[in-house]
Amino acid sequence: MARRAVAAVADFAIRNGLGYAVEAVTPPPEEIKAAIKTASGQKIRAGNYVFACGAWLAKLFPRVLGQRIFPTRQEVFFFAPPAGDPSFSPSRLPVWFDYTDRRGPYGFPDLESRGFKLAFDRHGPHIDPDTLERRVTAEGLAEAYRYLAERFPALRDAPLTESRVCQYENTSSGDFLIDRHPDFANVWLVGGGSGHGFKHGPAVGEYVCRQILQEGEPEPRFSLETKAVTQDRTVY
Repeated sequence: MARRAVAAVADFAIRNGLGYAVEAVTPPPEEIKAAIKTASGQKIRAGNYVFACGAWLAKLFPRVLGQRIFPTRQEVFFFAPPAGDPSFSPSRLPVWFDYTDRRGPYGFPDLESRGFKLAFDRHGPHIDPDTLERRVTAEGLAEAYRYLAERFPALRDAPLTESRVCQYENTSSGDFLIDRHPDFANVWLVGGGSGHGFKHGPAVGEYVCRQILQEGEPEPRFSLETKAVTQDRTVY
């Protein structure tokens, strides 16, 4: 339950003294060390800055990341299981991913009666996260129904209960980007979650903290220099 989990973490942090603000950060100035400006005109000053901005990361740092972070559009569907059929409940169906299918289908069981989740984990079309179309396409829904007919025939005519459009921020390899900005020693760039950022959040957070505190060696595979300008995904 990613949304509720993130809200719970934020609430815990605020109750324990963290300063929290809902702001839009403007593209960093030439001298980030001075301050970071927000769209509302506020200034944020800190010894170190961590930018973990998902699909917006490349827009904030276009010169460094404009060709190394690939924001893409991803459609997600939820279907109602047959009434009274427990086959798609969490107790009977695990989270699954079919690595043998080049479409990259994966899904969740029927959590909290929201429906059986189906999506395709692949590089969708490149998008601007501020302007992308947030409604699913008829073509995407038709593809989902074709897959259900192939692999989950009990759901071939299942009603669509919910749909949404998400965005990934892929790197060339599919691996994380966790590295310093090449021009600012106190600025860290954290991205490349590619749809998996939430589940790795605690480990990534701990790793970033250790790097800022200079505790432990950096992992070479997370470096900026390993991120190419053409996509050749090797990590899933």
